[in-house]
Amino acid sequence: MDKIELNSLTLEELEKFMASIDEKRYRGKQLFEFFHKNYGRSIEDIFVFSIGLRDKLDNIGRINRIKILKRFDSKIDNTKKYLFLLEDNNIIEAVVMEYKHGLTACISTQVGCKMGCSFCASTKEGFVRNLTPSEMLNQIYSVEMDLDKRISNIVLMGSGEPLDNYENTIKFLNIVHHESGHNISYRNITLSTCGVVPKIYKLADEGIPITLSISLHSPFDSVRKDIMPIGNKYSINEIIQGCKYYYDKTNRRITMEYTLIEGVNDRNEDLEELIRILKDLNCHINLIPLNPIEEYNQQRPSGRDLERFRIGLEKARIPVTIRREMGGDISASCGQLRRSYIRDKDTKTFQ
Repeated sequence: MDKIELNSLTLEELEKFMASIDEKRYRGKQLFEFFHKNYGRSIEDIFVFSIGLRDKLDNIGRINRIKILKRFDSKIDNTKKYLFLLEDNNIIEAVVMEYKHGLTACISTQVGCKMGCSFCASTKEGFVRNLTPSEMLNQIYSVEMDLDKRISNIVLMGSGEPLDNYENTIKFLNIVHHESGHNISYRNITLSTCGVVPKIYKLADEGIPITLSISLHSPFDSVRKDIMPIGNKYSINEIIQGCKYYYDKTNRRITMEYTLIEGVNDRNEDLEELIRILKDLNCHINLIPLNPIEEYNQQRPSGRDLERFRIGLEKARIPVTIRREMGGDISASCGQLRRSYIRDKDTKTFQ
């Protein structure tokens, strides 16, 4: 029988687990704090428990760990890129960006991705598996221990589609936010999705006021279907209606991610249609110049076209920013380093 992954359980689940093995429920909170407040990584180090209880836990439970495989430091802006080795020898990555308000960690939610967006490196090696809550949490904890600094903001915008790994993602959010754990405000967490519409509604009903970010990238269904296969399943109108529902439930402004691709979605008609579909939605648009990859033979727009888009949106009174490019010298866009490492290096073994 598989052992229970203890550091993926919520506080309530740990309390129930302790009761189920004839221990006091408060032991569950002690275990929760050991993992999520004190960075605990080994059952034998839980010194508030007797040796007998530690042996009992060791027989029926386990602690999922990850290791820092390699860290890349940008010489441009202090961005740091991490490759992590999982216990099954899969590799994931995360990025830490430094802003005036503190450190933001961009973490992965899956090994690979099945969404198939044509301009994204994360999906090119295919989908392997979902990450467990502890594997998401340990990206945060490993970075904090490595840097000896606290992460203040989290974005679920690395490899993978968070809403395709829904239950594990919700548990991650519950744990990282809990006051007995890392106590990170929901308002400091952003979840990015390519538009899994039913799960947007489900997330809205959770009552978790995180920021929802939509990878839109075109205002036309015909174009979006070409660059984002999810567009064949859910229309832009369905996504917009889901976003309005999310805003009504959470009172959180929606972020629209829009990667500008020369000749594909940076035309005047794209700008006009984007304004039309977003004019009644409380949103903010994040313009992103394309970061070219080998498998997608398109280019980023000129600086002039980027500014034209920004000015057009501002004139329409739609809040807009151009994403500040960070870590350009260390391939900080999601998926790039993992792919190059897998191709160029011998596989490491987790020990």
